[in-house]
Amino acid sequence: QVQLVESGGGLVQPGGSLRLSCAASGGGFSADSMGWYRQAPGKQRELVATMTRDGNINYADSVKGRFTISRDNAKNTVYLQMNGLKPENTAVYYCNANIYGYWSRNYWGQGTQVTVSS
Repeated sequence: QVQLVESGGGLVQPGGSLRLSCAASGGGFSADSMGWYRQAPGKQRELVATMTRDGNINYADSVKGRFTISRDNAKNTVYLQMNGLKPENTAVYYCNANIYGYWSRNYWGQGTQVTVSS
């Protein structure tokens, strides 16, 4: 069974930084796309950033220039470096992984809380 294990969430002051990590475990797992989504109370889950195996990146407009996604394919791990955090970035951040094609599959982590507050 594939499992996504997230870490790095927590409480940070406005303007601060945080680095999220997500490691995918499970025999034979190799994700075509990995990334991050977030959900704030009363709002729908939304895309933050995704990255394909070959390096194609997609960011939400609101985080461009502040957040950076990266991944280590050998470790099936994706990272999200978050700089210049704002209170409106407060949300539960979910790791996501996808396998495309005939045997397409989608996986989600349990989420990690990011709170930006003074």
